[in-house]
Amino acid sequence: MENIASPLSSLRCLNDSMKREEKKSGNGAFRALPPANKKTEVWSPDPPLPITQTPSAQFARSGWVLRTTILFQAPHMIRDRKFHLRTFRRCLVGTEMVDWIIQQSGSFFHIHSRSQASGMWQALLEEGVIFHVTQEHQFKDKYNFYRFRDDQEGIGTAPSTKDRHQAESELQETFSLLLQQAPDAILRMTLRKPPSDRTAEDLELIYDELLHIKALSHLSNSVKRELASVLYFESHAMAGTVLFHQGDEGKSWYIILKGCVNVVIYGKGEVCTLQEGDDFGKLALVNDAPRAATIVTREDNCHFLRVDKDDFNRILRDVEANTVRLKEHGQDVLLLQKIASDGRVAEGAHSHYKYTVIAGTPQKMLEHLLETRVDSRLEETGEPSSQDNFLEDFLLTHIMFMPNHQLCSELKKHYNIDVTNSRQETEFIIASKRRVAHFVQTWATTIREQFYEDPVISRFIQDLQIAIVHDSKHYKSLEEEVKTMTNMVDTKQKLQEEYDNNSSQRWKVSAFGHIVRMIPGGSEEEDKPTTRRPIKDWDEIIFRVHCADHTYTTLKTVVGATSETIKGFAADKLGLKDDLVLVEVKSSGERIVFKDFEVSVPTGLSINGRIFLSPTDHLDALTPLPEQEGPSEGTGNTLETLNSNELAYQMAMYDWELFSSVHEYELIYQVFERHQFRKTMSNLDVFLRRFNEVQFWVVTEMCLTTSLSRRVQLLRKFIKVACHCREYQDLNAFFAIVMGLSNIAVSRLSQTWERLPGKIKKVFSEFETLIDPSRNHRRYRQFVSKLESPIIPFMPLLLKDMTFTHEGNKTYLEGLVNFEKMHMIAQTLRTLRNCRSRPLVIEAPPSGKSAHEVRKYIRNFCLIDNQRRLTQLSNNLEPRRP
Repeated sequence: MENIASPLSSLRCLNDSMKREEKKSGNGAFRALPPANKKTEVWSPDPPLPITQTPSAQFARSGWVLRTTILFQAPHMIRDRKFHLRTFRRCLVGTEMVDWIIQQSGSFFHIHSRSQASGMWQALLEEGVIFHVTQEHQFKDKYNFYRFRDDQEGIGTAPSTKDRHQAESELQETFSLLLQQAPDAILRMTLRKPPSDRTAEDLELIYDELLHIKALSHLSNSVKRELASVLYFESHAMAGTVLFHQGDEGKSWYIILKGCVNVVIYGKGEVCTLQEGDDFGKLALVNDAPRAATIVTREDNCHFLRVDKDDFNRILRDVEANTVRLKEHGQDVLLLQKIASDGRVAEGAHSHYKYTVIAGTPQKMLEHLLETRVDSRLEETGEPSSQDNFLEDFLLTHIMFMPNHQLCSELKKHYNIDVTNSRQETEFIIASKRRVAHFVQTWATTIREQFYEDPVISRFIQDLQIAIVHDSKHYKSLEEEVKTMTNMVDTKQKLQEEYDNNSSQRWKVSAFGHIVRMIPGGSEEEDKPTTRRPIKDWDEIIFRVHCADHTYTTLKTVVGATSETIKGFAADKLGLKDDLVLVEVKSSGERIVFKDFEVSVPTGLSINGRIFLSPTDHLDALTPLPEQEGPSEGTGNTLETLNSNELAYQMAMYDWELFSSVHEYELIYQVFERHQFRKTMSNLDVFLRRFNEVQFWVVTEMCLTTSLSRRVQLLRKFIKVACHCREYQDLNAFFAIVMGLSNIAVSRLSQTWERLPGKIKKVFSEFETLIDPSRNHRRYRQFVSKLESPIIPFMPLLLKDMTFTHEGNKTYLEGLVNFEKMHMIAQTLRTLRNCRSRPLVIEAPPSGKSAHEVRKYIRNFCLIDNQRRLTQLSNNLEPRRP
């Protein structure tokens, strides 16, 4: 988790991490119950066979439902067939099975492709509910014969009319289950193919899965692509299966895909348990040593990914062979990797390849970028000559390794190359100057307002414009660059005039903790649809600072004020002089002390959090204000009058305002600790706060509704609102509502849930599946991959991805910037940019209430965020059953 993510470091880290790994795992290859005195043989998959000993009850029932329905709807599908003079009893054809699934697609579910339908059947084949008649093939959308388990002997029982009605009533639930299982089944089906049979699409599917496996986070993307072509799938059905013994020869490296294993060492017994995402087996391969422990499956149906020794060693050799090192004064300054056009590590057979940057000094990477990605022919082609994302990745992440002042200084050097080296040819000098101008233009387009708001960059573009105007007198071909820089300076001046004319925005922390914009005259912003301006560092914000006795003073500072500045202002107004600290007191009573250098204090509070000033030795005297407890009555009467669709629509419009205000840099500030940059991230704070507001709004309203019948109606309304949020692609609100309904204070209300209609329960069950965090939120990621912009994403997951990348990879190694890490960070930021690449345009639904009233309601939730109090309210509503 702490090595540079590059092909070079992949070689290094696979060796360096072995000593740590030896303490936690016994490294080795799997086998099925081998004798203790016998060497393990490498397991070989048999793709057509099931991966479980017997079908689970759920899948067995699904098979019965499908078979029964087919026998009544399309009985001709299950019949005796002849092929090559041989008769196969009561079987179906793969293509007809896929056709039938697609024909069932309707109001309850939708099949996106034949591949998805094939995955549904493959899920049944893996469980042994269906099988290929000669057990030679996995499920294929071809003229292959398959048979239901019930028809295995060639004699199937005919279902009754009662069976038919029962099967049809369960059909929707069956399809829902198979749709959920199809993606994993397709992945396993792909992994069970021989590597030589895998298509480019197969390799991309496996690669996408590897991107989210914890054990591989330190490896470069090119190495992951190589692994995608050599990985095998391996499963063991029974708990207690010995995978290998201590002392066995090491032949493979393993990653746990599902389940867990125990690590047992002679004389010590069971030393630890390895979970999904962990790996083991590298030590024995690298050192050519025997296994250090015995591995035993801890539960049934454990799944693994396996890399055999020969492939493991070949990949490491290829990585080193395709790494190019550029040195200056005997030190590495730039590391490049030779990559084939398909993204894999280049080999001799490839005729088309390119070099990608994997690490380097900031200065050398900038030089390489200007020479190779910012082509002097840019204006002729309309886009950079290179097709990779190096330029955009650099611009999105440079603040982590090359601050603006350093970048501007280096660009000046490249522009003034004729001053530092007058012997250069005129053509080279002109090309260098044009590249700098094009780089700056792309920089401005990529970063937008934050580019023009930075004072260092503002001075730089003004100086650059003057220099280009001067040089254009000597170099006539710089005329286009003069226009470009003049336009940029004009844009900067217009933005400055706009800020000067409108002065700064003014914000206020309301009585319920909401961040609201003040309109001229001092009143709060009216609830009307407007274009929300992002919160800026220099904006003013009004908020209260409380004392232990609950008295307070009101302060007005800039948003970017540090905690130390706020503390000084508050101490002066309150007349306090002791050793003081600024503290957030949450509704639960928890206290968080702010460090002096922290910024955006008022916008970063929890939902019902309040700011307190206290002497250092009196922190224990701080208690929550009465108002922090939240409401004692719900807004059920108001909610009953509001249309579910209108609620979801107004929530989506408000969430889009907040989401659109978040700059990509704010995610970097959040993940890399904001105090390192001393920059505000108030817009991200407010958007993340909104998620918690919606979640606890749901829980609060449910727990404050005392009538059982009204609580059931409210539960139905929330599920309907979540459904509309998903339709509007407001996934942030969708997640918040579903997680609110999954809160223990709501999920334990068994009497309420029992009265919910079955269809609504099934809909909510599908929602829970979509937010399932297993396999790194695989369901959600697959769902989002099929959507088009605009999307309001589940922001906590984007932050989790960036944190995963940051903590799993060093930013520097031996003085070189780990640019593979920067690429992964930029990829997450690109996801955010793609979500809002188009404007949100939704037709407003008809509303029984005025749009103004609904907007006002959804923007001013009053709620309880104290989990203990919510649980108490829930217990009062429905006491625990004896």
